[in-house]
Amino acid sequence: MFGYILLRFASKNNSKKAVKQIMVSKSNIIIALNELGRFLSQFSTKSISKDDSVLHNNLFFDGFKHQIKISEEYNGWFSKTNLLFSIENWSALLNTNSLNKWTSNYNFQNSTQKNIAIIMAGNIPLVGFHDLLCALICDHKVIVKQSSNDKHLLPFLMHYLIKIAPELKNRVTFLEQKLEGFDAVIATGSDNTARYFEYYFKNKPSIIRKNRNSLCVLTGEESKEDLFQLSNDIFQYYGLGCRSVSKLFVPKNYNFDAFFEAIYHWHPIIEGAKYANNYDYNKAVYLMSEFKMLENGFLMIKKDSSYASPIASLFYEHYDSLENLFKKLEKDSDKIQCIVSKELSDKHLSFGSTQTPKLDEYADGIDTVDFLLKI
Repeated sequence: MFGYILLRFASKNNSKKAVKQIMVSKSNIIIALNELGRFLSQFSTKSISKDDSVLHNNLFFDGFKHQIKISEEYNGWFSKTNLLFSIENWSALLNTNSLNKWTSNYNFQNSTQKNIAIIMAGNIPLVGFHDLLCALICDHKVIVKQSSNDKHLLPFLMHYLIKIAPELKNRVTFLEQKLEGFDAVIATGSDNTARYFEYYFKNKPSIIRKNRNSLCVLTGEESKEDLFQLSNDIFQYYGLGCRSVSKLFVPKNYNFDAFFEAIYHWHPIIEGAKYANNYDYNKAVYLMSEFKMLENGFLMIKKDSSYASPIASLFYEHYDSLENLFKKLEKDSDKIQCIVSKELSDKHLSFGSTQTPKLDEYADGIDTVDFLLKI
């Protein structure tokens, strides 16, 4: 109905026609995304339960269950729990209220449709969906090059969106061959691949993402619940995400007993074969190298100045004052994705929130929508 009213208004005022067409497109996409959110809400960590009121459910429900199963079988890091956790988070974000609030911060009136290439990572399920979402909201055409580790879910969800909003047909192309015919690029990878991306795309507007890690600043005043929530920031997705906490900064003489007690509920993680293999390998390396460490059977804690810790490991470093620590972190900001603490800064995230980012929490702190609107 909203789209129909805008179309009628545009027909009466030709001078504003182009503007109104963009508004209709964005409105329709938001409506489609809201329906996608309803569809995804059937798949949660608690249960998978069919809701007959969801549009086109008979066509897509069983198919998506199958895609989840295939993703789990294809990638040993994509446990069913992690897949459903990601899907559940997206279902919570894709609603008209959240989408309208997010997009209200931007001016879409002068946006010109371009071809956007998106090179996606594959470390956690649906990790590239946010970039695709930003491009669709900005009314661009998209060429997607997925990681081989995460290539099943997103094309299926795009089919669902097209069923809801047929005007999205031919707006997104998934391909495996060489990228061609694009005006700008968003590429996510490691520090090594970033150097290649920067050279290859040097003549195109781009967002090139490198390795980043997340960390937590502890003072010793945290409650058991704080540390319990922190464990989710550490272990969710096996610690593979850039928002996964991989390092702790603690005061001198910090006692880790309360920390180990609070994280123990994650001990079943060691039952995952790939995680267990990494735990055994890294433990052997540490022991042979005679590194000092603390461990509890599924996590090793080692003193180290690096921000990036191996799987099943967590690095820590002592600080003498918060003032000096914050100066260090500011200097190293290009290595850090997010920081968790107990309200030590308004820039820090609360415990347990790193793996549930909001729509306006952009990777590397770069506003993707703003970039796409200014191309």
